[in-house]
Amino acid sequence: MLAAVANALASALQRKAAREEPAEENLTVRLVWHLLHRPVWFGGILAVIAGFLLQAVALGSGQLSVVQPLLSLELPAALIFSGFFFGSRLGPREWGASAIMAVGLAGLLITLGPSSGRTSSVSWTAWLIGCGANMSLVAAGVLWGRSVSGARRAAVLGATTGATFGMTAALMKGMTNAFSRGLVAVFTSWQLWAMIVAGAGAMFLLQSAMHAGKLLATQPGLTMADPVVAILWGVLVFHEKVRGGLFILLAVLAAAAVAAAVMVLSRSPLLSGESGAHEDADEAGREKDAGSRRQDDA
Repeated sequence: MLAAVANALASALQRKAAREEPAEENLTVRLVWHLLHRPVWFGGILAVIAGFLLQAVALGSGQLSVVQPLLSLELPAALIFSGFFFGSRLGPREWGASAIMAVGLAGLLITLGPSSGRTSSVSWTAWLIGCGANMSLVAAGVLWGRSVSGARRAAVLGATTGATFGMTAALMKGMTNAFSRGLVAVFTSWQLWAMIVAGAGAMFLLQSAMHAGKLLATQPGLTMADPVVAILWGVLVFHEKVRGGLFILLAVLAAAAVAAAVMVLSRSPLLSGESGAHEDADEAGREKDAGSRRQDDA
């Protein structure tokens, strides 16, 4: 839960910084270079680090199929932070959808009933197949995102970012197994360095997704892809057990309720500043700012 709150703060701060950059910098290193000069962006990075540490502690003592779905609660937390930053209040729609999302997540975890897996016994073959499949999914998402623009690009990159965070969590889970053998074992484990690379890639995709369009388009895929990919990792690679039969149907219904709540929350004007029109005005002014930005860089 604390990791979800930290991630929500990071999302709000990074969105505030990224939306002021010109549109042509999307999916470029130049975008990151400009963000490095914004103090608000560094505040978001500090929140990301806090969320990372809290998530690592949670994964060290809990199941991947439990921790990652709970991180989805960063969306209603992001609404609260947005209301604080922009002087707005959550209305009945936001509170109602947040309550439905919380109940849906509780129902999902209760019906699936994930049990502990075998982190230490994951074979090299399972790691290679899992990472290969996940990376192929991410690569396909990036290629698709480059071929479209606007809200569609934001949606595709949001889902791709979520899938990358799901793999990062799986590598983090593998890394925590080495912690019981001491810090030396942690720093010599390949999962640590693979997690750093995957996490850096996820952060790059996150900046591009936020820069491509409104959170209305970005957030649903970002919120839902992460836990779905993580649950697949937990069941197929870490051998975490979930209930079958009728419980699967109930879990699907609970997941549908969560997805519906995410769609409603993503349409909240609190996620785009003071209002959706406010963000539209910001985006309309990007081209004007881009010209002066290029002159300053020169």
